[in-house]
Amino acid sequence: MTRVLIGAFAALVIALGGTRAFIPLATRRGWGQFVRHDGPTMHSTKRGTPQMGGLVIIAGSAAGYAIAHLLTRSGPTVSGMLVLFLMAGIGFVGFLDDWTKISRERSLGLRPAQKLVGQTAVAVVFALLATRFSRDGVTPASYRISVVRDTWLDLGFQGAVVGVVLFVLWANLMIAGASNGVNVTDGLDGLAAGACAMVFGAYVLIGVWQFNQSCRSVGSPRCYDVRDPLDLAVVAACVAGACIGFLWWNASPARVFMGDTGSLGLGGALAGLAIMTRTELLMIVLGGLFVLETMSVILQVGFFKATKRRNGGVGRRLFRMTPIHHHFELLGWEQITVTIRFWIICGVCVATGLGAFYAEWVVDGL
Repeated sequence: MTRVLIGAFAALVIALGGTRAFIPLATRRGWGQFVRHDGPTMHSTKRGTPQMGGLVIIAGSAAGYAIAHLLTRSGPTVSGMLVLFLMAGIGFVGFLDDWTKISRERSLGLRPAQKLVGQTAVAVVFALLATRFSRDGVTPASYRISVVRDTWLDLGFQGAVVGVVLFVLWANLMIAGASNGVNVTDGLDGLAAGACAMVFGAYVLIGVWQFNQSCRSVGSPRCYDVRDPLDLAVVAACVAGACIGFLWWNASPARVFMGDTGSLGLGGALAGLAIMTRTELLMIVLGGLFVLETMSVILQVGFFKATKRRNGGVGRRLFRMTPIHHHFELLGWEQITVTIRFWIICGVCVATGLGAFYAEWVVDGL
């Protein structure tokens, strides 16, 4: 637990101070935000606000992790390093997207296909490495699809090659879904950073609980067969701490934005933790806010295309604008009101997910 606390505190302090130093640097270099022309008119005041603050979140998380291990004289684990690799790798794809916006002075960055190729390349490397490095017969990731632990559904049942391919595809789906889910949520001051702090905080509790109930230390049939649960809790604590430190400067009115660098990186870390802790489908509940935001975009596009075909080329919309937080802005809600209420939704989702995680242990443990 000492490592968890040290990591969280170090990452928070580094992100807090690092973001403060990053703001004038980004301002001098002209790394400003470009606002989409079809967005809410009140967002025009955000033009020129420094972006790519996600660099500080990623750096703060990695530095907090390193400091926690240095001060406790413990070595890093494969699981922890893989999650950080995934965060940094997907974050680098986001950085390229942000840099394209800045260099071309427009609100659109990489093309969707380019972004997908980058995410896929990082995800494939992560997935292949995560099924190696066995210790006591347990690898960082499992071929079995999990909810709150591994289920009977084994992607590797068809044999080695097919199993690897299926797992790589599954990991890619999770990573792309999580990273893009956080990305579409990052549209209001503080919304994504605050929500991520809550979700990663949940993974701190999950990792610590799995460590206390590890099959290596307890003989209970309900023990958790996770390779490095405590170190995964350290990673989650570092990311949560970095998000909180960044949120100090990102809260309304934001002085800096995380950009795709931060949102894609955070989504990648979230998917990595879900895969490593064997809580893949539970991530959908814990990150329910990200699912809500993503589904609003999917429904909007699908409904518009369906009605366009039926109405002779004139499409209709379900919402005034998506992602759905913009819909409420256009209804007249203040930005801070939308953010706080969406944080409440995120908190309910996190509480529900943690409740389901603990309930599974209690009920089956009786």
